[in-house]
Amino acid sequence: MTRSNTFNWGGGIVLTFILFAGFIGTMVYRMVSQRVDLVADNYYQQEVVYQQQIERIKNTSRLNQKNIMTYSETNNTVRIALPTYIQKGEVTFFRPSDKNLDFSVPVTSQSNSLLTIPTNNLKKGLWKVQATWTDGREEYYLEDEIMVK
Repeated sequence: MTRSNTFNWGGGIVLTFILFAGFIGTMVYRMVSQRVDLVADNYYQQEVVYQQQIERIKNTSRLNQKNIMTYSETNNTVRIALPTYIQKGEVTFFRPSDKNLDFSVPVTSQSNSLLTIPTNNLKKGLWKVQATWTDGREEYYLEDEIMVK
């Protein structure tokens, strides 16, 4: 009697399970080693007070002024023409891809509401510029995106 060359199903199933386990192990390793930055560390606390943010955005939209924030690639500056007197405020440069590059520029009391912020030292790529300020009565919020080249 001769034995024919048939496929060994037991060995094939074991090999399939080993390959599948290796694939799953590789995917788990890659997912665990991937860096994930949250938009904010205190995300849930910020969510609770988001109604105040909605009011700031409404106050800014009532100002009916267009082109409040402009980016000049040739001058490497962001110009923000705030339509109200500034008692205090802050301009935050937020880098979605790397939170370590985020920084804020405080805005102090001034009657001239035209802010010019140099962008020479910004890393190339997408930035979100977030401005918050108060005139003593109302709080305002403005956000725009710039692409530094």
